[in-house]
Amino acid sequence: LDIPALARVACASPAHFIRGFKRAFGETPHQYLMTRRIERAKALLRTTDQTVTEVCLAVGFTSLGSFSSTFRRLVGESPAEYRRRWRGVQRNVGYIPTCFLMMATRPRRPQAARQGHGS
Repeated sequence: LDIPALARVACASPAHFIRGFKRAFGETPHQYLMTRRIERAKALLRTTDQTVTEVCLAVGFTSLGSFSSTFRRLVGESPAEYRRRWRGVQRNVGYIPTCFLMMATRPRRPQAARQGHGS
């Protein structure tokens, strides 16, 4: 995300834009982007045979290390562990509607991180 460009469109300074975004959405623009990328990565890991590296690049990361550490921080397990676990669930359960998957698999930030320091 190009914060200065978004801030210009919103007629705000970059710092004011980031504060307003966090107030409105509960996370900074960067955190929001990372959450969306990890959501997409989780879907690819569940539904494709792409390697973890291919998934990493497909969702916009340029470093496998930063992808893996971000994934582990938001999901609580490595991308490979996540794939193994979900493949096992799908074999045992069968088809799971997408709306239920999205509800159950959305990365959750720890409560303290969502509230911020001053809240």
